[in-house]
Amino acid sequence: MRFTLSWLRDHLETEADARAIADTLTRIGLEVESVEDRAAALGGFRIARVVEAVQHPNADRLRALKVDIGDGRLLSVVCGAPNARAGMIGVAALPGAFIPGTGITLKAGEIRGVTSEAMMLSAREMGLGDDHAGIVELPGDAQVGESYARWAGLDDPVIEISVTPNRGDALSVRGIARDLAAAGLGRLKPWSAPAIAPAYPSPLKWTIEDPRACLWVLGRAVRGLRNGPSPEWLRRRLLAIGLRPISALVDITNFFTFDLGRPLHVFDVAKVKGATLAMRMARPGEELAALNGRTYALTAEDGVIADAAGPEALGGVIGGEHSGCDETTTECFIECALFDPVRIALSGRRHDIRTDARARFERGVDPHLLPAFLDAATRMILDLCGGEPSEVSEAGAEPAWRREATLRFHRVAALGGLDLPPAESVARLERLGFAVTARDEASVTVAVPSWRNDIAVDRSAYRAGGGGLALARELPPERAAAVAAGVAAVEPEADLVEEVLRLGGLDAVPPVSLPVLAAVPEPAWTPAQARAALARRVLAARGMKEAVSFAFLARETAALFGETPDSLRLVNPIAADLDQMRPTPVASLLLAAARNAARGFPSVALAEIGGAYRDTTPQGQAAIAAGVRTGHTPRHWAEPSRPVDAMDAKGDAMALLAALGAPMAGITAAAGAPGWYHPGRSGVLRQGPKLVLATFGEVHPKVRAALGLDGPAVAFEVFLDAIADPKRRRKGVPELPPFQPVRRDFAFLVDGSVAAEALLRAAKGADKALIAEVSLFDRYAGDRLPPGKVSLAIEVVIQPRERTLTEAEIEVVSQKIVAAVGKATGAVLRT
Repeated sequence: MRFTLSWLRDHLETEADARAIADTLTRIGLEVESVEDRAAALGGFRIARVVEAVQHPNADRLRALKVDIGDGRLLSVVCGAPNARAGMIGVAALPGAFIPGTGITLKAGEIRGVTSEAMMLSAREMGLGDDHAGIVELPGDAQVGESYARWAGLDDPVIEISVTPNRGDALSVRGIARDLAAAGLGRLKPWSAPAIAPAYPSPLKWTIEDPRACLWVLGRAVRGLRNGPSPEWLRRRLLAIGLRPISALVDITNFFTFDLGRPLHVFDVAKVKGATLAMRMARPGEELAALNGRTYALTAEDGVIADAAGPEALGGVIGGEHSGCDETTTECFIECALFDPVRIALSGRRHDIRTDARARFERGVDPHLLPAFLDAATRMILDLCGGEPSEVSEAGAEPAWRREATLRFHRVAALGGLDLPPAESVARLERLGFAVTARDEASVTVAVPSWRNDIAVDRSAYRAGGGGLALARELPPERAAAVAAGVAAVEPEADLVEEVLRLGGLDAVPPVSLPVLAAVPEPAWTPAQARAALARRVLAARGMKEAVSFAFLARETAALFGETPDSLRLVNPIAADLDQMRPTPVASLLLAAARNAARGFPSVALAEIGGAYRDTTPQGQAAIAAGVRTGHTPRHWAEPSRPVDAMDAKGDAMALLAALGAPMAGITAAAGAPGWYHPGRSGVLRQGPKLVLATFGEVHPKVRAALGLDGPAVAFEVFLDAIADPKRRRKGVPELPPFQPVRRDFAFLVDGSVAAEALLRAAKGADKALIAEVSLFDRYAGDRLPPGKVSLAIEVVIQPRERTLTEAEIEVVSQKIVAAVGKATGAVLRT
């Protein structure tokens, strides 16, 4: 909401400057976004008269001017503007002035031998537009020597505030003035509409065919008018707040939208078909060619204003082009209506139409003063355009808006933490327009003014056609009734508490901490949220960039990674190629990797914490930490670059599982990864025989080809929901053995089909009391070994705990290891 200081003073008698007004507005809850002083950049510019203009002696395209700036001097100015001539009045800048359009500070000097002591300015050089074809020309009555900013009305600060959705009354200059007066920053000037005497019957009649389309509407025609340009004061006022003046009739409706918060619309009577304007719902197939140049296909949920030929306006949102007023209009019909706020909001969102009228109607406008607003608009049209008014045409009736709210005085301190005397609470409400109807020692009951649609409002009046807000349909009737009763009891009093608090300044409300529920705060995250956050950090530390992608993709792509049931197909996708919920986040990551490769980045490492979908049940949605690596490892002086492989993906998955607290000692790797992995270069990580914690491996060549990935690609998935929450155990003193560990190497000859994991597990279990660690450090397969055999070399760490082991005791442990491995895998020790 934008307004100028002079406009505000039309409604508020105050000597406060723009800064004091802005500070007060923010204190009382109308947050100021900006205060624009348009005169600041133009303060050094003066109105000047060109006394003489002759050809520059040394330049064909320059002229030498003598300029009078009103102080008795004639300044020499060199100017290249083609319209510079003797007798014209323009705007001059003196040395030392900053030129906004060029970003320079003006200095006196010589231009090809002629002194230039000032500069005649174009609109672009002053920062007031793009016109630089010539210097600005002012009317002949402009006072030479006067400040241009003052003469042009640009010394009027423009204030912009942010208005919350509940404060429709603050979308008007008068509403803002009312709040400022209540806060003690001046006196609200009285306002009343002039009486209008009708001169002829109205040529158009209103009818409300459907109460969903409109609740109450008034209209009046004015004939014999002339719809020319608006007067200068109105044009400047609209331009200051960012509106483009169009014509007197249109500008008047825009003026009332901002001045009183009352949107109006004017029809050209000659363009209306028939003698009746109907408020009804749109019919199948109807369209509206709107004033913004676009055509909208209307729905049965849109309220329209229609004549005999069809819709002429989308009620409360935007007018139609066909019946709009222009310079040929000689008779107009003024519409002043009351619409359902919720229906207006839904229609505006449905068609993506944002107008000043919609912003006010969807928040709620004053339902009481429609006749006064119509009279005021009629008087301005008569004053600016001439003509004579008709009788008023009316349909519907004023809704029952009168209501009361009760404030218990102790609730101000209970809800707001501010201990105010009851008399002060009552006085603040009265200054805001609330009228006391009853009062005792403990409470006060007030009548809510008509312009406050947000306090103690009974929305049943706006639900006549079912357009209002409603409770969830699945609520049982008794529960819904209890909720509605609770809202009706709590909301009005809370609204009054807010009014009392904000009028004294929100900065005066003391900060009060919430009560402490426990000495140690409860965790802010659930275990699942904590796992997801930790997973992001771990994957980032491993050099992977986090991706955030849609949870849906093309059905053909989704089919590469699993089943695509119809239940997971989107009915109304945001794009034709995003119509299926994804089986795994890996699919989205591989698509992103393919796009990177197509743009010259074949080697990427991407990760995402996202959802995978099997069906529509909660159990069919899994939280997964997924990652992909493509291309080659980074080049490094210590080792050559190589293609990424399945072990890279396994390392990522294992590192993540370890960080998330999975029992690494009980995790085994085995075959059985999904079909979109390479069948011989992939696997699953299990805890126990059945619980799958992760999958990893190279991406199947057919999948890479279908996605356009030419180089190597590996991926992994870690199923976050499958990881058990860590058990809370009291940490004891760590065991630090005082004896040095003993390391022994073993090389076993084993069948190539035996998993190395089985051999490692067997060696580790040979003597659990002494064997601390077992690791694989070499694998050999070649012509020196029997066919089908491989050599696996392991290192075993033996940790004495009570005393240093003798060589014989170490040999006993070694024999146990050889025996356990041989029994479990059939391996024999290489000699």
